Amino acid sequence: MPTPDLDPTHLTRDQVIRALQQMDLDGPRMPLSTVYDLVFMGKRYAPRAVAQLAFRLATEQPEATWPLPAGAPTNRVLEQLDFTIATKRPTLENSPLLDGDVAAQEQMQELYTGATRETPPAKVKGIKQVAPTEKSPAEPASASDPLPAFEVQEPAASYQHSTPEPYDQAMALAELFISAEKLAATLAALRRRRNLILQGPPGTGKTYLARRLAWLELGATDAARVELVQFHPSYSYEDFVQGFRPDGAGTFRLQNGILVDFCQRAAQDPERPYFLLIDELNRGNVARIFGELLLLLEADKRGPAHAVRLPYAPAGSPPFFVPANVFLIGTMNLADRSLAPLDYALRRRFAFVSLEPEFGAPLRELLAAQGVPAAVSHRLTTRLAALNQVITDDPDLGPDFCIGHSYFCQPPAEPAAAAEWLQLILEQEIEPLLDDYWLDQPAKATQQKKKLLA
Repeated sequence: MPTPDLDPTHLTRDQVIRALQQMDLDGPRMPLSTVYDLVFMGKRYAPRAVAQLAFRLATEQPEATWPLPAGAPTNRVLEQLDFTIATKRPTLENSPLLDGDVAAQEQMQELYTGATRETPPAKVKGIKQVAPTEKSPAEPASASDPLPAFEVQEPAASYQHSTPEPYDQAMALAELFISAEKLAATLAALRRRRNLILQGPPGTGKTYLARRLAWLELGATDAARVELVQFHPSYSYEDFVQGFRPDGAGTFRLQNGILVDFCQRAAQDPERPYFLLIDELNRGNVARIFGELLLLLEADKRGPAHAVRLPYAPAGSPPFFVPANVFLIGTMNLADRSLAPLDYALRRRFAFVSLEPEFGAPLRELLAAQGVPAAVSHRLTTRLAALNQVITDDPDLGPDFCIGHSYFCQPPAEPAAAAEWLQLILEQEIEPLLDDYWLDQPAKATQQKKKLLA
């Protein structure tokens, strides 16, 4: 069939995106290119296959042939439309993920399916070898002797909780970037549900606010009644609630996790509130980590009357319950695409409060108090507010990807260095973020960086 008259250089970005969407709908059906990949929205495609499909859609001829060869000629057309062409990353042959998510490909490459090998323990600094009790220390061990036991030498604690200081609402409002009305509403939600989640873009002070909410309810900066834990993909039920873990003698025994220890402490002091802060709550497998908390977190399911027996607990052991004086405050980052949302069963156990970037009067007042010149403060707040508006309006990003104000809450002690401080943050921390946001639109990223640094 003759090639259509359409000049391949007249393809539009919308036509190429239509082709990518069509390829996603059709599912993986072709290998990646041997040398180059087109990277779009975290996925990789064969550039010439994309161009071929876009050309057919544009000409409305399903048998049309893309007139340019693979490699530089095709790549040049796509790059002129602001698509990113990268050299191919190695992939696993016959993998069903060949046209799928890049992160999933990399995880597949990290799989190890070989059998583990037993190796003799090496001498490790900080670990003392315990001599066998029935043999002389000078007697050599035979090949049939059991491996020697080890005693782990834990380092002595090098810190102590600071003396609690009074803390009230006036002090909180002086260092938080939220209004008195929103602070009051947040505290009311915490008291009503006993479980609160602070959610928003990175850098909006979620963890900072969580600790101060606890201090407000305690009336003091009492670290002894506040516990902080951070979830991550490797965190498990056994770490948080209860499970079998190795001890210093190299044997496994049943041990309580952070939650059980914390609840036992709180149950012994029922007249005062205790706060468990969970940072990056949705970075872990929340349903698996929480286990029985799906029931016990309910505000009306607290106390011994609703106790349950834990799966690992031996017969006859007392059941577990969450005391009425325990409060949970979690933080959730909404910008990371790799994080799964909470399921509805867990979601209804919490009250949610959203935090937004604050580049208005509160930040300007903080910078002024630190001696930052007004011109530097004005440049920072106006340009970051404008950038966040662009991010909010972008259909591929949205408000969850806005830049938070915490990047700029620690200006230098010397006012004369404020301009250089701001320039370094913009170049070293904000610019790489924009490159990642608009990975498939480098021209747009460059345009926004120029506006930011102009």
